[in-house]
Amino acid sequence: MATTVVRKPASFRLRADLLESLKRNAARENRTLNNYVESVLLGIVYEEPNEVTKAAIKEAMNRKEYPEGELYNSADEMFKAVLGEEAK
Repeated sequence: MATTVVRKPASFRLRADLLESLKRNAARENRTLNNYVESVLLGIVYEEPNEVTKAAIKEAMNRKEYPEGELYNSADEMFKAVLGEEAK
């Protein structure tokens, strides 16, 4: 049984570079701009993190001090540390 989703037209003013990026992303996924933007917004509004992720976020937000050696200057540096590779 199919259900009908009521859609209402809306008008937004977006930065030109953002709109172009959205159009490229939609084309890359072979979707209309409207469908792409709607799916991105649905993901933001309705996808809630699981309990483990929520706990990690809460812990990170409440942490007062970060031990030496746990801060990284780049994502590459962090990944190398996690993977046990020496930084170049």
